[in-house]
Amino acid sequence: MLVLGIETSCDETAAAVVAGDKRVLADEILSQQAEHRPFGGIVPEVAARSHLDHLDRLIARALEQAGVRLDAFAAIAATGGPGLIGGVLVGVTTAKAIASVRKIPFIAVNHLEGHALSPRLVADVEFPYLLLLVSGGHCQLLIVEGVGRYVRLGTTVDDAAGEAFDKAAKLLGLGYPGGPAIERAARSGDPKRFGLPRPLLGKPGCDFSFSGLKAALARMVANHGPLDAGAVADMAAAFQDRAAATLAERTGNAIAAFRTRHPRGDTLVIAGGVAANGEIRARIGRLAEQHGLRLVAPPPRLCTDNAAMIAWAGIERLKLGLTDPLDFAARPRWPLDPHAPKALGAGVKA
Repeated sequence: MLVLGIETSCDETAAAVVAGDKRVLADEILSQQAEHRPFGGIVPEVAARSHLDHLDRLIARALEQAGVRLDAFAAIAATGGPGLIGGVLVGVTTAKAIASVRKIPFIAVNHLEGHALSPRLVADVEFPYLLLLVSGGHCQLLIVEGVGRYVRLGTTVDDAAGEAFDKAAKLLGLGYPGGPAIERAARSGDPKRFGLPRPLLGKPGCDFSFSGLKAALARMVANHGPLDAGAVADMAAAFQDRAAATLAERTGNAIAAFRTRHPRGDTLVIAGGVAANGEIRARIGRLAEQHGLRLVAPPPRLCTDNAAMIAWAGIERLKLGLTDPLDFAARPRWPLDPHAPKALGAGVKA
């Protein structure tokens, strides 16, 4: 069983070929970071045009790398949302065209489900498990009970973690993308030099908030005066430390809720682009050990946006007979748990 995966939800154009036995035969990713860096963030129109310009070439490269032709596939899977709608439309339309011509199933994959199921591509992970999903646009805690079966325990009430890292890096003059820039600067910094808050410290529940942390950093930068390299490193370290502490504390609350619902559940997964951060991985790893949970973290290449996870999610859905009609409409928002109550606050990410 071979599935072609396509990912175009944000600023990576990606195509991958994955087999049902978990072999990744091709995994092509084209980053748009250079195109967006002058703007200090992602410009949706620029992203969509770049997907349109490069997707066909990446698919051809993936086929060549895997040594297969389009008639070898059991299905075509593409991110159907959530994401920047222009980019999502490019991937969905391309996948529909291939599926129609080859007369094979089309599968619209929820981008978040791609992240949620990605650990099952690289490890023996059984349902149910607890997932901390942290990326540029999303920050959620979910119980993964099966393919298409998710219970959301918490989400962000304002910024996602990755979005906050990007804004913090911009405040500190570290450039884009912010996550890797903050991590690099923090390596030589002292996280205790500057006092920054830990949002929702001690509060019940599993929701997140990062806007207060970001605002506190903005005030600190404004009040400090010209920043030398040492101050930048120390502020980056402080920001990373508080963000990691917040993620760990809220995940601790989620572990209690997970254990209540699934007393025998034994696995904690961290996925999404922010999961590539070494300090955050270490904090979540220590938390898992304290609670007797196995921590599974996909390799960094599968944490950031990629098509291999989309192809794998397509395989998981295809095995259950879950395919989509060619009139499927791309979705800018697509919650994994449509029944979850909204978090208190504005700007909730679906």
